[in-house]
Amino acid sequence: MRPALTDSPYGYGLHHVQLAIPAGSEDECRAFYVGVLEMTEVTKPPVLAARGGLWVRADTLEIHLGVEADFRPAAKAHPGILTTALDHLAARLTTAGSPVTWDDAFPGHRRFYAHDPVGNRLEFLQPHPAEIP
Repeated sequence: MRPALTDSPYGYGLHHVQLAIPAGSEDECRAFYVGVLEMTEVTKPPVLAARGGLWVRADTLEIHLGVEADFRPAAKAHPGILTTALDHLAARLTTAGSPVTWDDAFPGHRRFYAHDPVGNRLEFLQPHPAEIP
């Protein structure tokens, strides 16, 4: 976990990241986020469940996958997901048929990009203590 870079009077923290998905893709996304990434599905409140989508959680990460009528995958915008098992996760994704693209352009971290089944870009990264400035 990286140290806080600044303090504010507001106590900011991240509760969840929202990614858009097309209507009807919940089962495909569930297979990826729950099956491949080994996250746990979170029961949505009934009023929100009626909108479709899927919520998943693991450790301190929560991702809300919300149905968007005019869906386009996030090609540039993405969550940066910290992990302590980057190589294991890369192998798991590759084995599941989801290719990873390694990128060494972020000092102090090893990282790769992958895409979820509907094309949303995901960045997975692990601090590399020897390189942190």
